[in-house]
Amino acid sequence: MPLAPNPEVFVTCAVTGSGGTQDRSPHVPRSPQQIAESAIAAAKAGAAIVHCHVRDPETGAPSRDPALFRELTERIRDSGTDVVLNLTAGMGGDMVFGDVEAPLPLNPAGTDMAGASVRMRHIADCLPEICTLDCGTMNFAEADYVMTNTPGMLRAMGGMMTALGVKPEIEAFDTGHLWFARQLVDEGTLMGPALVQLCMGVPWGAPDDLNTFLAMVNNVPDDWIWSAFSLGRHQMPYVAAAVLAGGNVRVGLEDNLWLGKGRLATNAELVERAVGIIENLGARVIGPEAVRSRLGLVKRAPVQVTA
Repeated sequence: MPLAPNPEVFVTCAVTGSGGTQDRSPHVPRSPQQIAESAIAAAKAGAAIVHCHVRDPETGAPSRDPALFRELTERIRDSGTDVVLNLTAGMGGDMVFGDVEAPLPLNPAGTDMAGASVRMRHIADCLPEICTLDCGTMNFAEADYVMTNTPGMLRAMGGMMTALGVKPEIEAFDTGHLWFARQLVDEGTLMGPALVQLCMGVPWGAPDDLNTFLAMVNNVPDDWIWSAFSLGRHQMPYVAAAVLAGGNVRVGLEDNLWLGKGRLATNAELVERAVGIIENLGARVIGPEAVRSRLGLVKRAPVQVTA
């Protein structure tokens, strides 16, 4: 595959995620106010898109409480800082099995299964410009945890996103996820050209070696727009790899806590580092208005909730 660098790159900052990082760094935001402030700082550092989860403000545990998403959304939109909002819709598909000799019943500690409408409730309420669609099922890191996204669930959620006018960001953790994403576009559940996030190095999806990365890139249709990331110390090398392969980039504390050896990062610092890499490669970092034009996004206020 010849080099085909992307001359105009957008940066996504994944602000907090849902992993167990809340006690590993003081910079991982918990409350909607903290997440919003960190997202705004990332935007000021050069992120055109902020990808946001919410957490329980007291414990830092992952949450899908619509009220927390609503508060976060309003804080970002009322801040006066322009940024494209991307909310997760990935919560609600977690299965944790019991012992290998007695896998059922499911372990209630960590299992979180919900229907499509419940998983999409905060998206319908907040109307972000983008929301994520994890386009497949996979064994996910822990030994007995499975992230489930069945074809029926993905068709239902994808159809809801299309009806709401919210752009899905297809989260692809392996080549099969891209295969099914193409099917969703072919059948009209999702509108093309699609937006894809290539998720590299997440156990046990696509490993983050460059051969696998190029296989992922080569499975993205030519007219789709894509971005990529990897975890931990590989986050910044993948900024360069994505740009050189023609894509866009994602950084942030969801995927990596460190700026360098022994130095914990903030989201803004990770974005600044990524911007420097992109510009040193000769590309230009584009802002939220250019991203809206490229992706066909419409910035909207949340739906007014009546008592």
